Amino acid sequence: MHEETSEDTFFRELGGLCAELRQAFARHVGMSPQRVQVLIRLRRDGETSHSDLRQALGVDGASVTRLVKEFEAEGLVRRRLDPADNRYTLAALTPRGERVASDLERSHQAYQERLLAGATAQQQEIVLDVLRRVRANMTGQEGR
Repeated sequence: MHEETSEDTFFRELGGLCAELRQAFARHVGMSPQRVQVLIRLRRDGETSHSDLRQALGVDGASVTRLVKEFEAEGLVRRRLDPADNRYTLAALTPRGERVASDLERSHQAYQERLLAGATAQQQEIVLDVLRRVRANMTGQEGR
């Protein structure tokens, strides 16, 4: 049996935190992570094709269609065929969906601020520097 190294601890903690963060806000607002992501993505990007949503969210096409249809039934999203290519369906927020997504974004900002409470700007910058270094090292080592 070997002792956990500081690197083991760092990556175990980082991985656990990332997994928890993906679910935490969605639980906080009582919505699935995918529902949150679709609303926020549509608010930020405007009218978007189902295939672009699928790619951005990393889920299958059937899941995107189901989510968008649910939102449409709730009056939050409208769908239409892409006039440039009717093989694609476009989704956009309705005015009501815009309000819901805007509320979600404000709630998300407050949630993030609460999570970072007690961490100074300098501490946050140090963590960002470390994460950027890990990413640069990872990118630099690919293909070796």
